[in-house]
Amino acid sequence: MPQPVLAPDDLDYRHLGSRVHVAAHQRGADATAIGQLATQVPGFLVSLAVVAAVSFALFGTIVGWVVLLAWVASGALVFHRPTELLFARRVLKLRAPLAEERARLEPVWSEVTARAGIEGDTYELMIENSTGLNASAVAGHVVGVTTYALNRIPSSNLAAVLAHELGHHTGGHAWAGLLGYWYSLPGRIAWALTRGITRVALAVSRVFSVAATGMLYLFLAVFVAAGFLVAWYITIPLVVAPYLLAYAGRQGELRADQAAAALGFAPQLTQVLHHFQAEEDMAKAYATAQGKRLREPAGLAKLLSSHPDNYTRMRALEPYLQPAR
Repeated sequence: MPQPVLAPDDLDYRHLGSRVHVAAHQRGADATAIGQLATQVPGFLVSLAVVAAVSFALFGTIVGWVVLLAWVASGALVFHRPTELLFARRVLKLRAPLAEERARLEPVWSEVTARAGIEGDTYELMIENSTGLNASAVAGHVVGVTTYALNRIPSSNLAAVLAHELGHHTGGHAWAGLLGYWYSLPGRIAWALTRGITRVALAVSRVFSVAATGMLYLFLAVFVAAGFLVAWYITIPLVVAPYLLAYAGRQGELRADQAAAALGFAPQLTQVLHHFQAEEDMAKAYATAQGKRLREPAGLAKLLSSHPDNYTRMRALEPYLQPAR
């Protein structure tokens, strides 16, 4: 089987063979991470109510409290490395690097972490079999990178991508996002079941009469209105939460870009963003040639995007591209 042709190793290894200064502060929670957690509080309260109701109904008061407390404590698994690795392998389909992949990846990662003053062994490097240029920061200790990014882009650009993901970790974005997702999951499952039951009820009511359907719609409208009036401090934040989370996600991407730029990778990260934009432009051109039109989000839908557009990210990197005076 022919081996893939690796991209050039053009990275400036400033710390190769030299002593590395390790920062006293290895990670934290920046404003983006704190905002993510704060936005998820209403979802957590709804999930808490759902888990409590189900636990007490199925197991009684004493065992129900045990189940409820166990669920609250389960968030600590976000920082439990074996659980993180299991999640990365089973859910995200990441795998351990092969020997030749590790030989290319580890020197680049060592340079990135050395520049940041971060202990590289804190994180687990994993691979995603994908033809796309991408990487990911998962939970508390996992950094994933695609085979395309590993083999097809220059080492300096790969370093910029890894530095971006390291910025997500050191800023607390990765663990905060996963923690918020986990604690909101029971509430979202309950909401999905409620919507499914409502659709079935509406479909059944249409079989009987228009009046029955109208009465059901009226009941649902009154129920929703009562929810907003009685528990507005929960329902309104729940409605606004997706937009706030998307905003926090966009800010997190910009902060991670800044973290990579501060390590000297602004030019390389800009090249990567140009690559992303070129792919988008090619997809639009191909769709146009086929007589199709790619639908782009607009209005409120655009506010639900978790990533800034490429041009916004490149403009934010411009100050780091200016020559030092």
